[in-house]
Amino acid sequence: MNTTHVPMVEKAIQVPVGRAHLEGTFRGPEGATAAALFAHGSGSSRHSPRNRFVAESLQRAGLATVLIDLLTPEEEAVDLQTAEYRFDIGLLADRVVEAADWLVNASFAAGMTVGCFGASTGAAAALIAAADRPNTIKAVVSRGGRPDLAGPALGRVHAPTLLLVGGMDQVVLALNREALAQLGCVHKQLDVIPGASHLFEEPGALEQVAEKAGQWFGRWLTNQGKGGG
Repeated sequence: MNTTHVPMVEKAIQVPVGRAHLEGTFRGPEGATAAALFAHGSGSSRHSPRNRFVAESLQRAGLATVLIDLLTPEEEAVDLQTAEYRFDIGLLADRVVEAADWLVNASFAAGMTVGCFGASTGAAAALIAAADRPNTIKAVVSRGGRPDLAGPALGRVHAPTLLLVGGMDQVVLALNREALAQLGCVHKQLDVIPGASHLFEEPGALEQVAEKAGQWFGRWLTNQGKGGG
């Protein structure tokens, strides 16, 4: 989709989780047929400049994006002091599942194909959610992620999965190689961004992440729509 002259739709959203709500933003070109749900990682939020950069790139490529805080403001305040929630993969995965369930039932996203973009620990949450919601989450992209933290759920993932890792991020790269072998999906790929560190702060590194993510989602969410694994 060429979005040069396509109006953008933007909505502030609240995803109910128990008695609380997760704050978020839905944004994409009018008429978008697919949406990428972002699962933020350790100590991050929907305001993450790196994820916002990727989201804007995906929007230009014709996808809608959903950026939400996986923690409530109260949980974030505790996490800043103790870091106890950012590695609670089970909790984060449950939140991604709840967000995906909510999204497919939202009137403004009716009929959209959904994928997940996970960063850091959020990648594990995205993969567990994909394993638990195979009929909803049709593709996954991980940026500098910890897919290994998804554990046994890796074998149940059927959504096509792309793992993006910086070439200088050696420890995480090794963990991603191990996770790649354990993924149950047929369509899986590990792409190394040369010269990039964990946060992809080097010139041009994040642009490569955004481009590769856009291509992956374009292939499995928009072209094929029903991309299985």
